[in-house]
Amino acid sequence: MTPWTLDSWRNHEAKQQPAYPDAALLSAQEARLRAYPPLVFAGEARRLKAALAEVAEGRAIVLQGGDCAESFQDFTANIIRDTFRVLLQMAVVLTFGSSMPVVKIGRMAGQFAKPRSSDNETKDGVTLPSYRGDIVNGPEFTPEARIPDPARMEFGYFQSAGTLNLLRAFASGGYADLHEVHRWNLGFVARSPLADRYQDLAHRIDETLRFMAACGINSASVPQIRETDFYTSHEALLLPYEQALTRIDSLTNDPYACSAHFLWIGDRTRQPDGAHVEFLRGVKNPLGMKVGPTTTTDDLLRICDTLNPANEPGRLTLIARMGAEKVEKLLPPLLRAVQKAGRKVVWLCDPMHGNTITATSGYKTRNFDAILTEVRRFFDAHAAEGSWAGGVHVEMTGQPVTECTGGAHQLTDADLARRYETFVDPRLNAEQSLELAFLVAEELKRRRAPIQARAAE
Repeated sequence: MTPWTLDSWRNHEAKQQPAYPDAALLSAQEARLRAYPPLVFAGEARRLKAALAEVAEGRAIVLQGGDCAESFQDFTANIIRDTFRVLLQMAVVLTFGSSMPVVKIGRMAGQFAKPRSSDNETKDGVTLPSYRGDIVNGPEFTPEARIPDPARMEFGYFQSAGTLNLLRAFASGGYADLHEVHRWNLGFVARSPLADRYQDLAHRIDETLRFMAACGINSASVPQIRETDFYTSHEALLLPYEQALTRIDSLTNDPYACSAHFLWIGDRTRQPDGAHVEFLRGVKNPLGMKVGPTTTTDDLLRICDTLNPANEPGRLTLIARMGAEKVEKLLPPLLRAVQKAGRKVVWLCDPMHGNTITATSGYKTRNFDAILTEVRRFFDAHAAEGSWAGGVHVEMTGQPVTECTGGAHQLTDADLARRYETFVDPRLNAEQSLELAFLVAEELKRRRAPIQARAAE
């Protein structure tokens, strides 16, 4: 490989980049961003990599979740709080189900850019550039809104800074108290149509917390009860933005992408010789890469070598997004190849992107049963290959949207119009997200039982 530099990606083909009409304006905006403080710090990224190394060794799991694409107009404390709260609720349930630590990563504070299947879209005979996320252009179908505007990068930076400020306060200021999170989960169980099914797990968590309190383990005596580690992530799609926010760590002299703790490469931009792989191979953050149905074993191993040449546990996460009907056939050969090559990676299941359909009503949606099926088949594939299923990566929100069908409340195509708010891909709502966590926790608990029985013999 040729030597890496901060801008060596510019010598490679960069897919999914907007066509900015004014190169001078773009250059000026990049210069402004280079002068701003980092959004996250190298030490935080190193701490996340250490936590992910535990996942790679089978001693922890990951919950990664948040918006498909964050919206500038949804920048409110309540929306940020509600998504954070649901992720905490899900994490508590998964912790209990797996009997392991859960590494919590939000698709938050920077998930503004989205890849598109076409550069243009047509409505009523009018063709305009596709909407590529609020950090690039506007969702309104007008010529003015669809012009890529570099100034949006600065707006995205300040919104990310505000979101991170609030998330840090929530994570360390008592809002993440384990007892409060469990109380919220009890409220979810009480109103769920599947309350009888979830009651046992909720009761067992309650018993555990009571036992801990009786032993003197409470919020006052143990800070970990009221605080949590929470990390941010997004797809590193808009390369001028990512380069402008890369900093040299004063302790190690290594480059870190300081727009988020964890960055991933999407299924449309994972070309081994492409600009996105070239840029991310040089930064020291923990990285992810989406692994879709067209991924070959040769390309996968080549990218593993490129992004993680030292084979460091925690450096690289592979996020499988196959679809419920394809995962059984396509995932096992990739698992075997990575295992045989001795690659130390984290495997996550993205059960959202491979299960997107268009409803008869015309809305793009995803069915809850298909999402759950892919998760179960992901775990089945790992069990069969003797590898570690490291967790899940979901597009969700803390709001009561109606974008995905199914779930305990049995949303149908007819319900989608009630609160369909996404500009890009459909998300699980708060109730569906929690339902998924309870069902995955049941699955983890069931799979753990034979291991515990053998250990007791």
